Amino acid sequence: MSDTREHSALPPYTMDIEAVAAEWIAARSDTASWNDAESAKLEAWLAESATHEVAYLRLLSLWNSADRLAVLRRPMRSEFSAPVSARKGPFLRVAAVILAILAVGSTAYFYSHTPTERAYATRVGGSETIMLADGSRIELNTNTVLRTRITPAQRWVALVQGEAFFQIRHDAAHPFVVETNGHRITDLGTKFLVRNQGERVEVALMEGRAQFDFSDRRTQAHPTVLVPGDVAVATASAISVTRKTTQALSNELAWRRGVLIFDRTSLADVANEVNRYSGKKLVIADPEAARLTIGGTFPTRNVRTIAEAAQDFYGLHFEDHGDEIVISR
Repeated sequence: MSDTREHSALPPYTMDIEAVAAEWIAARSDTASWNDAESAKLEAWLAESATHEVAYLRLLSLWNSADRLAVLRRPMRSEFSAPVSARKGPFLRVAAVILAILAVGSTAYFYSHTPTERAYATRVGGSETIMLADGSRIELNTNTVLRTRITPAQRWVALVQGEAFFQIRHDAAHPFVVETNGHRITDLGTKFLVRNQGERVEVALMEGRAQFDFSDRRTQAHPTVLVPGDVAVATASAISVTRKTTQALSNELAWRRGVLIFDRTSLADVANEVNRYSGKKLVIADPEAARLTIGGTFPTRNVRTIAEAAQDFYGLHFEDHGDEIVISR
């Protein structure tokens, strides 16, 4: 289920993740004992989950700006393998203070001390709606990481990974800029969808206009201006634009209602899409079955309904192995 957050709100991290992030910050403050091995462990933990990275960046910002924590910054080491309950001494004091600030009475503190840049993340299958102070609205889809920098002089967003739908309050004097994977979208009074697929970026325009180009303007001399119905697909060296119907664009946004809509879509592509939303994966074991097409509306987080539809439509067989459902002839 999605929720709506004001721009100053904190992401919904678990206390365990916050505690581990606090421990890493405390350990890293001991410059005498911090080494390459510890740094590698930290990088590995951050790489495990976007939520880990966002939690760490949040608490690091708090740690750096909270003068009243300075007295707790004393040499200490962190053993990541140790359970939270087993951590003793100065770390518990550091973690307790950081988590207490996050849990209670933090609103006034963050208004006066938090930098203007904020980070948001959704888990696999999750979604979140962000309401910015300027009246703009951003809806994050599954497994998405986004950073914002909103000031009186600048409105900037980085889509680090995943997918987001933007409804932007137009302000000609302060353009709203979205950067993702080497590309830039500049709002000209717009509703648009951005999907970062690593080497491929897709932008679909629903309303208004948007300028789409490379972050490094030397790569492309003339920016592409998108109008409603345009779908731009960009790689590292080129941008191509096609047109889609209003209905097709609406179907692409069905995830906002918790469903996915397919229209004569191959089972292989259906599996790739639905697997973005669930820890339980859909596997098409038969190459011929993978080419069969299917249509309909399905819940984002119930891969079994697709397997059952494939069985009903084509007489395919499926087996549920717990963490995956395998479809074959």
